[in-house]
Amino acid sequence: MTNRFGKSALTVATWIAAILFVFPVLWMVLTTFKQEADAATNPPKLFFTPTLDQIIGILDRGFLPYLGNSAFVTVISTLAVLVLGVPAAYALSLAPVKGTSNALGFFLSTKMLPIVAAIIPLYVISQNFKLLDNVWALVILYTAMNLPLAIWMMRSFFLEVPKEMIEAGRIDGANLPTLLRKVILPVVAPGIAATALICVIFSWTEFFYAVNLTAARAGTVPVFLVGFITSEGLYWAQLSAAALLASLPVMIVGWFAQNHLVRGLSMGAVK
Repeated sequence: MTNRFGKSALTVATWIAAILFVFPVLWMVLTTFKQEADAATNPPKLFFTPTLDQIIGILDRGFLPYLGNSAFVTVISTLAVLVLGVPAAYALSLAPVKGTSNALGFFLSTKMLPIVAAIIPLYVISQNFKLLDNVWALVILYTAMNLPLAIWMMRSFFLEVPKEMIEAGRIDGANLPTLLRKVILPVVAPGIAATALICVIFSWTEFFYAVNLTAARAGTVPVFLVGFITSEGLYWAQLSAAALLASLPVMIVGWFAQNHLVRGLSMGAVK
């Protein structure tokens, strides 16, 4: 009886926690389809006539160029992270050499510097190389920002590859590229997918670099959202519509990749 009560209490607590996490997103979706007058009522109005005026207004306000910049920067930087990170993770896990621990420590130390402390030199460098308000500046910075974390994550996945599989591939005459492509990568594919998804999330939501190094041409979605903070106050329906459109691509990618994310992050958890 006590065991059954404990399980029931845990189930109720889990549902409450899930509702608390999902509620802000549901409220954002509801507010998106309200008129501005309905969104500003106190107490909030739960019954209203849905409208697409806010979404149409966001699109008319020039949202698509910002969306395109975010998509370009996110995709290119994530691909660059994988191209650079996979060989590095392989070398640091399955082919370690003297100084491997020092290299890992260096990668980790790059995440300890507050980004605000580096913004002035980065601004000057970008200005000298004529990369201000240029999407390629963000591609370079996001690649550098995500690469250390990606190497650490993928290294842990590569360590889970059975050494017997690698030895069998070498006995069969497979060279290193063939070994990576046909033996190792299929095993660590869920981990690489999880790493890529995390890089996508970090790149898509990054704000500090984007707001300081871009202006009109290379602004990303987070920069677009800042435009809704005015001296007149917040327009909740418009802001909710912009936030929904900004978060929708990442939510869709996360929904389709959730199985890979769970498998990747749980690799090695159960022996």
